[in-house]
Amino acid sequence: MAPHPAPRRRRTARRLLATSAGLVTGILVTGLLAAPAQAQSRTGTSPGPDAPIGTVARTVGDARFEPGPCPKTPEPVEVLDGARCGTLTVPENRAGASGRTIRLGVAIVPAATGKPTSDPIVWLAGGPGDDAVGEAKMAIDGGLNRDRDVIFMSQRGTYSADPDLLCPEIDEFNARSVGLEYDAPSTGRLHVEATKACREKLAGRGIDLSAYNDTESAADYEDLRKALGIDKWNLYGISYGTHLALVYMRLHPEGLRSVGIDGILPPSKAGSASTWSSARQGFDGLFKACAAQPACNKRYPNLSATFDRLVRDLEAKPVTTTVTVPGSDKPVKVVLDGGALVNWMTSATHVAPQVPAALDELAHGKPQRIAQQWAGGKLSPQAMGRVAHGLVYGVFCSEWTPYESEDAALRAGRAAFPSFPPSVQAQAPQLAFLHPDCDAWNVPAAAPSIRDATRGDIPTLALSGGFDSQTGADNGPYVARTLDNAKVVTVPYEPHVVFATSKCAQEIAVSFFDDPAAPKTECLKSLKAPEFEIGPS
Repeated sequence: MAPHPAPRRRRTARRLLATSAGLVTGILVTGLLAAPAQAQSRTGTSPGPDAPIGTVARTVGDARFEPGPCPKTPEPVEVLDGARCGTLTVPENRAGASGRTIRLGVAIVPAATGKPTSDPIVWLAGGPGDDAVGEAKMAIDGGLNRDRDVIFMSQRGTYSADPDLLCPEIDEFNARSVGLEYDAPSTGRLHVEATKACREKLAGRGIDLSAYNDTESAADYEDLRKALGIDKWNLYGISYGTHLALVYMRLHPEGLRSVGIDGILPPSKAGSASTWSSARQGFDGLFKACAAQPACNKRYPNLSATFDRLVRDLEAKPVTTTVTVPGSDKPVKVVLDGGALVNWMTSATHVAPQVPAALDELAHGKPQRIAQQWAGGKLSPQAMGRVAHGLVYGVFCSEWTPYESEDAALRAGRAAFPSFPPSVQAQAPQLAFLHPDCDAWNVPAAAPSIRDATRGDIPTLALSGGFDSQTGADNGPYVARTLDNAKVVTVPYEPHVVFATSKCAQEIAVSFFDDPAAPKTECLKSLKAPEFEIGPS
């Protein structure tokens, strides 16, 4: 649940809930399967039985895999230079009778070893709305292809799929929103207008918006497995990708050897209420780490109380400032109110060492650092034209809002942060104005079973970060209650999507796929809290 902008130690596809309600930073961009310079030439369709996966054209049922050029990505991705690529063609709506098909880009990065195991790893991207192909560098840099091929497929609607469900109208609003009060009703109305414009454009292209959801996407991946001729494979899902992985595990368990989920978002509890709980956990983890570090505690005592006070003060009297953002000398007006500060903080756990000093600066009349970070992500080129908003709302509005009332979300805000003003409590972190947006999106509710807990004995690694304020660490034990063969690991001092920032997490994940019964977690013992920045008194 991919979420809004603050600088990160490394760009992750962490986004999870981010594209709703004017918050977003996006990560992926439109287009489809144009061959970049590194695209692999197509292999014949009848090689021998030992031919690498992805080199044989095959039709299975209504799905067809065709070898071909590598999918287009927003920027060059060097790890795709040696990839085997192609497209998967599947029905747009398996329950419909329109006969429309969609094409999904596929890239298979070969194992580093000459003799890979027969069970590859499939990478499920964050978002919703991010394209897995654009995240290949993160997966390969973390060592997932040490002795297994790693498969990346653009989820339906994303950047390298045809059709793509991108909406620059929403991205442009997100950029404008830095100069607006975050949770003002007028801001909500403007965002809903952008959502309506997005919907009208996509529907005008003949796209069946009800077909962009987890149930169809899980079927896409299962069709890919069969079309590639793979008996068993493994999944590694990050952020929203864990949501999709858990649906896949429930609907199509037969082809799964093991599953890694990192930055966990359980479909059975996904929604606005869970974002409040996650924010509380991540914030508290960071505040406690500062309190446990003598220099930080002395310079920034009772940081949690300072933060709560700033939220209340800014909501009563927003601060307006002007900043410049990286890559531009053009001054940008930024309004910081209580809701903006909460949402900045939700992402700022990715740069935890800066947070105490940044809050102290704000408390002493210096909002520039926070304002620059808040605006920088939304105005970054990476936030423009890269998110499949049609998929975002397809998931949120069919699987979440029909099963969680606005009152339930408000109660969760009051429980997690009782001191916050009502206007802040009314808009959940990462998901402001979600119900009005979904009213505008107007797609049917998914079957109630979409909210069922995933059960079974598939070996599962449930990874979380101790500073994760987007999908709280308690989601690991939560999903493990109904997964009989789950290993729960919390990596301390890490934000959302630990694979992106922690060498230890990468070692644990790779060892899990080697032996799902015994992932190696010894590296956890040597981890230490970050050294917090100490500003002048």
